[in-house]
Amino acid sequence: MACLELEVCKEVSGKFKEESEEFTLDGSVDLHGHPAIRTKSGRWVAGIIVLLNQGLATLAFFGIGVNLVLFLTRVVGQNNAEAANNVSKWTGTVYIFSLVGAFLSDSYWGRYKTCVVFQVIFVIGLMSLSLSSYLFLIKPKDCGSVSIQCGKHSRMEMGMFYLSIYLIALGNGGYQPNIATFGADQFDEEHSKEGRSKVAFFSYFYLALNFGQLFSNTVLVYFEDEGMWALGFWLSAGFAFAALILFLVGIPRYRHFKPSGNPLSRFCQVLVAASRNSRVQMSSNGEDLYNMNTKESSTNVNRKILHTHGFKFLDRAAFISSRDLVDQKGALHNPWRLCPVSQVEEVKCILRLLPIWLCTIIYSVVFTQMASLFVEQGAAMKTTVSHFKIPPASMSSFDILSVAVFIFFYRRVLDPFVGKLKKSDSKGLTELQRMGVGLVIAILAMVSAGIVECYRLKYAKHGCTHCNDTSTLSIFWQIPQYAFIGASEVFMYVGQLEFFNAQTPDGLKSFGSALCMTSISLGNYVSSLLVSMVMKISTEDHMQGWIPGNLNKGHLDRFYFLLAALTSIDLIAYIACAKWYKRIQMEGKREEYDEPDSFKV
Repeated sequence: MACLELEVCKEVSGKFKEESEEFTLDGSVDLHGHPAIRTKSGRWVAGIIVLLNQGLATLAFFGIGVNLVLFLTRVVGQNNAEAANNVSKWTGTVYIFSLVGAFLSDSYWGRYKTCVVFQVIFVIGLMSLSLSSYLFLIKPKDCGSVSIQCGKHSRMEMGMFYLSIYLIALGNGGYQPNIATFGADQFDEEHSKEGRSKVAFFSYFYLALNFGQLFSNTVLVYFEDEGMWALGFWLSAGFAFAALILFLVGIPRYRHFKPSGNPLSRFCQVLVAASRNSRVQMSSNGEDLYNMNTKESSTNVNRKILHTHGFKFLDRAAFISSRDLVDQKGALHNPWRLCPVSQVEEVKCILRLLPIWLCTIIYSVVFTQMASLFVEQGAAMKTTVSHFKIPPASMSSFDILSVAVFIFFYRRVLDPFVGKLKKSDSKGLTELQRMGVGLVIAILAMVSAGIVECYRLKYAKHGCTHCNDTSTLSIFWQIPQYAFIGASEVFMYVGQLEFFNAQTPDGLKSFGSALCMTSISLGNYVSSLLVSMVMKISTEDHMQGWIPGNLNKGHLDRFYFLLAALTSIDLIAYIACAKWYKRIQMEGKREEYDEPDSFKV
């Protein structure tokens, strides 16, 4: 009897141990390359570490970026045009480096190693900038404020400065697209509960980014505006170092995905193989396409992508000819002549994503106005309350507050409500639907900004006698347009992060996050081009143009309404692209929606 009880106890304890050591289903591994155990890795313990890391790193980055143009004018001694041009180049470089970081992560290093390497570069750049500013650039002491200008600087000192800020650009650019994806890696999308947590993570990630930016735009900016540049830079370096240490603390808890090799060579192989088979006759049912067998695919860490219709020409890369037949002994095929269906589908996935990505660029044009024309508009309004003067750039705080409010509104109210209307267990709006809602709200933001500008001009004409006087309309009338931008970000950028992460193949997840950053970068360039074109055309009608130096003599409202019209056209194109889009289908992957291929307004 005692023996029987002992065997029962062993059996129960064995089952309990087996359940407690349940492995993840998405192929993630631990630090040593073994399959990740669900209860001992990832989930919100690792996710919260990543969120805190992102908040601190964002605080450090914007502590430099938000006031860099003032540093260049007050400390370095550049004029406004030269400083603005240098900041634009620097910002664009950050986004270019995001592609470098994504490539290294997906191809060779993996997301964890890439995040660590680029965070170290980021910290080195910040410490170098702090040190060079304190020792060489801020001369005489306490210069760089509105009242005290700094002296001249040598070539070596300027070379040290530019090396520092571009190390910051390299570090932050390479880190950003990987940290979002690495945080999402901590949740198994094949598990029902963790799959929902993974979707929620992107919302909280964007919230952490905004809270970090809020602190840098208020506290750090105050020190720098008062001429305490070295203190502001050292604080940024300290926050970046704290972010790095915090990230390293989570090492035992992280889940990882192995890199899958150079995607460029895989893409080229598909194109070359398809071209070589351009004249073959393909069957309609796809029976003559090459699928890797279990033995071949066992070394591939990525899930196989199922065959889809569309881009028929690329299917020729997987056509099995008599030359390409693999014998029974498992002889290897030539990858430049024959590619498996899953590899062909990788290329199809990226081609399907490109139209959606292109449609997000116009939204980024609208988003960039918050840091440029919104500020100029606010500076031409009444900015005083009693004896306190409100910095026009600080109005972006309402955007950040709006982001926080709408993230919780969407997750706690709107998403459950839409799910009940659909009468299914699936989540509410799809990513594509949310991005469409973001475009609609962006149109409302531009209409709101245009209406405010109409009234600002009205009160400027009646309330001033000097051409440089500001309007008597309070700057707080800008709150609705900032709030609309914040709400649109929740639907567009959070949805975009989720969409590109879910719809890129396993070996290109970081590249999907980098697409979001390049969309913002191109939005800046398109906005600059659009302003130049508008000014060139509008100055033919009257001397000042729509956006002159003195806004009281221009028609900024017309530019806002033009952006609203362009975004409306973009919305129509986006809906067409979203209806055409077909979601990626992986072997063994859960379907997230009842109607995954449709976009309903």
